[in-house]
Amino acid sequence: MTAIADTVAAQRDYFRRGETRDPRFRYEMLERLRRLVADKEEAILAALRQDLRKPEYEGYSSEVGIILDELKYAKSHLASWCRPRRVRTPLFDFPAKTVIHPEPYGTTAILAPWNYPFQLLISPLIGALAAGNTAVVKPSELAPATSELIAGLFDEAFPPEYLAVVTGEADAAKELLDQPLDYIFFTGSTRVGRLVMRAAAERLVPVTLELGGKSPAVVDRDARLEVTARRLAWGKFINAGQTCIAPDYVLAHREVVEPLLELLKNQIEAFYGTEPQQSPDYARIINESHFDRLIGLIDPDRVFVGGDHDRDKRYLAPTILRDVAWDDPVMEEEIFGPLLPVLTFEALDEAIGRINERPRPLALYYFGETDSRIRRVIEGCPFGGGCVNESVMHIVTPHAPFGGVGDSGMGAYHGRWSFDTFTHYKTVLTKSSRIDIKLRYPPYDAKKLRWTKRFMG
Repeated sequence: MTAIADTVAAQRDYFRRGETRDPRFRYEMLERLRRLVADKEEAILAALRQDLRKPEYEGYSSEVGIILDELKYAKSHLASWCRPRRVRTPLFDFPAKTVIHPEPYGTTAILAPWNYPFQLLISPLIGALAAGNTAVVKPSELAPATSELIAGLFDEAFPPEYLAVVTGEADAAKELLDQPLDYIFFTGSTRVGRLVMRAAAERLVPVTLELGGKSPAVVDRDARLEVTARRLAWGKFINAGQTCIAPDYVLAHREVVEPLLELLKNQIEAFYGTEPQQSPDYARIINESHFDRLIGLIDPDRVFVGGDHDRDKRYLAPTILRDVAWDDPVMEEEIFGPLLPVLTFEALDEAIGRINERPRPLALYYFGETDSRIRRVIEGCPFGGGCVNESVMHIVTPHAPFGGVGDSGMGAYHGRWSFDTFTHYKTVLTKSSRIDIKLRYPPYDAKKLRWTKRFMG
């Protein structure tokens, strides 16, 4: 057996012993994880800086602080989540009671991406541990400093038969997926998500897929343009655009597109100065391969602002592309970088139709003030989640689910939904053996049918 196979086998054996089922044990493990994150904050931020040149503020707010908040929420609600819940029983089953028992799946695998390499690994892990599972986690090899840090921290803090880290490249992930797992949670591209689901199908393993897609931002004619530009620019260029729910393109009403472009340009300068490469608040592209892909999407004739780049430093300026056509290369795939194409529309139904011609996006953002038009977009466009007059921030709350639909994913997590994702809800009906009503037993007759229809109709 390989090391990965040995790890999964050890976790399956440990899970069968039942220790992880105890809510007190789960609480202690979540508290241990909380202390680990809080104590190692500086080291985590340094690793993020090394991998992505992520500013300290972005590193804390989007990777460390959000995790501490999730852990606090999970710990405070864990007891109620774990408690069996009695529900009503149909009269036809009298005398009986029905109880739903939250039950962990067993040994889980969590495969994380590189763009938020700490948060997008730890956030689903909170749900897996809260639900009473063991976990094997696979950080992204494209963020080596963060991956190495996570492996070292977990090796010190947790026994591998409970929580283990697998490092390495795609072959390590493939080997992990070939093991007898009980649940798989994957965050990454739609292309790789299909491979993960194919591997899971071989063993009928349930999966959650958090993928991506081209998330639109619709700017209507009555939007408050100054705040719209500020929130769009922030949501797009945080982490140098390497965010799965970043606005992928702007679809602006023809009446407001020119002032919006100017305001976006002004906002970039307000955030990062006239030379964004010198700004301490602007991240870098993860590696040369992604850098080259992004440069290939830039049509110099479409550049309204930005376009400057330095391959050696993995720097690509915040870039806005204007007069973009729907069939331009930049509109063919998720950008995942600091390029913001701007297109126009005249009628709202036209915008909704254009969005719906494409695979369902992970997020959608609408900027405007008219309630009826807001409803038309929300009800008329399938998407994972989103905001009205805001961008990205719907991911922050532990009080609501986050997830995709269609090509942008399946399943959801955060808060209670993380616990639910890694939990099988087992229904148990307990019936008295002292009384046995013979209505449902053969031989059947008209009287039995009549009474059954009364109970069930």
